[in-house]
Amino acid sequence: MSDYKMLINGQMVAGDATMSVLNPATEEPVATCPRASKAQLDQAVAAAKAAFPAWSKTSIDERRKVLIAIADVIQDNVNDFARLLTQEQGKPLADATGEVMGASAFCRYFATLDLPDRVVTDDATSRVEVRRKPLGVVGCIIPWNFPMILMMFKLPAALLAGNTVVVKPAPTTPLTALKLAGLIKDLAPPGVINIIADANDLGGEMTKHPDIRKISFTGSTETGKKVMASAADALKRISLELGGNDALIVLDDVDPKVTAPQVYGAAMQNAGQVCIAAKRIYVHESMYDAMCDELAKCANEAVVGDGLEQGTQMGPLQNKAQFEKVLGFLESAKKDGKIIAGGGRKGDKGYFINPTIVRDIAEGSKLVDEEQFGPVMPVIKYSDPADAVRRANNSMYGLGGSIWAKDSDRAWDLATEMESGSVWVNKHADIQPHLPFGGAKFSGIGSELGEEGLKEFTQVQVLNMAR
Repeated sequence: MSDYKMLINGQMVAGDATMSVLNPATEEPVATCPRASKAQLDQAVAAAKAAFPAWSKTSIDERRKVLIAIADVIQDNVNDFARLLTQEQGKPLADATGEVMGASAFCRYFATLDLPDRVVTDDATSRVEVRRKPLGVVGCIIPWNFPMILMMFKLPAALLAGNTVVVKPAPTTPLTALKLAGLIKDLAPPGVINIIADANDLGGEMTKHPDIRKISFTGSTETGKKVMASAADALKRISLELGGNDALIVLDDVDPKVTAPQVYGAAMQNAGQVCIAAKRIYVHESMYDAMCDELAKCANEAVVGDGLEQGTQMGPLQNKAQFEKVLGFLESAKKDGKIIAGGGRKGDKGYFINPTIVRDIAEGSKLVDEEQFGPVMPVIKYSDPADAVRRANNSMYGLGGSIWAKDSDRAWDLATEMESGSVWVNKHADIQPHLPFGGAKFSGIGSELGEEGLKEFTQVQVLNMAR
């Protein structure tokens, strides 16, 4: 087990306590890692605050160099990061490798952006410029489903904008962040980047900390509400990427044999632990039986196991709490629908659940109405596409959605009616660094990625001069 430490003010430091990190495939410890105290959080924030004035005045070219250096470090250590990510998170090694490479690419993308001053008026009477200024200390709170790439939704944008950061990974997946901390500690001045770990007890302290000017949070809607409430007293800027119950609508002109594997993949990536995974599958009545049969075939053929084992296609749920939650959804499936594949846990060790397909189910079931965040797919019958869109929109969530059809123009017209931050046609969960990503309704506030995401880490300043 490696000796993991936290990064505070340019130094690698032990925690005031320690905690074990479990491999969800074995339920055995991967490593012992540091656990920060409230005092150490305060030290990290103080370091970031002290580093901010100088960092905010560096040129954007200097900041770009730091981002490129971070991207290079990740890329140069892709195999080590991927193996560690599989051990702490559970996903198959190939998927972990893809996530690590994506983290490097996303970081590198932000190094291509700029925040130019914009001249609005320049005439005989006045000159007006709109500028983007950094905010100060940014707190980045990272979830456990994609701990590396989601860190790169936040960290590089915050740094490029001239902010300093305190990063807090999820307590069940802190190891890749702490490994990164040791590799990048000298790439930026002390205090610019701080990375700590907790036992799920410092998030509230971060959101109410008077010296943190923005919180960038990815996680559940219920926790997002708490973040928003806690940030209110200090009028912190917040960006919240929250839960989703994404609807996927299959129109009546597709070939089930071709489309079903794609729909299956949209729902079951990372054992369904994806905020924008397809979580409600609406299928036209004319092909409902055929699509259900093909989806069941996909589920029955899936190889579920330890992510480090060759050939594994689906790993375990990441943690015990989520595992038990998904077992509860399986009980709803048995009561409210017909299970045609899967339906239970695999083995008696590790948080494995066989991919499950449930047919003859409808709204009103917990499995349909709530975000399951696991490998359990409800397949719902509809007859009128417009009605399917209405039913899809009848949710408090609005993160993503997709429509599948041979007639892509017809699908596009329906897609414009979906109440989601992202809507795809004939694909799902296509997230790219240059495209803004955010949710509607209870799925979030603000955007990440793209130029819009970068601007979330800035304050608008208008300079207005009389001539």
